[in-house]
Amino acid sequence: LQLVESGGGLVQPGGSLRLSCAASGDSLNYYAVGWIRQAPGKGREGVSCISASGSVTKYVDTVKGRFTISGDNAKNAVYLQMNSLKPEDTAVYYCAAARLGSAVWSYWGQGTQVTVSS
Repeated sequence: LQLVESGGGLVQPGGSLRLSCAASGDSLNYYAVGWIRQAPGKGREGVSCISASGSVTKYVDTVKGRFTISGDNAKNAVYLQMNSLKPEDTAVYYCAAARLGSAVWSYWGQGTQVTVSS
């Protein structure tokens, strides 16, 4: 499985971005997918994840009500819609996948930079 993120960029506080995670080599129907971010000088933080079926989604408290994760089986992709962005959301955002039955994010994309600044 290969993952490629896109959609990052520079946005003003209060703005929106939509990150995409495009998969190839296997179907995401067999994987849970998560978005993990790493801010400068900080460790990685799990932001959101979606189950392989798409029926279960989770969010870290700091993004609840602002971010929405979704999947598109036809496009074999997962998205993260980010609204009401704050400077503290600035980070490199990675998508990662865990095969059904595994609790480990075994597959990672290269990351996409999100910068929230005026």
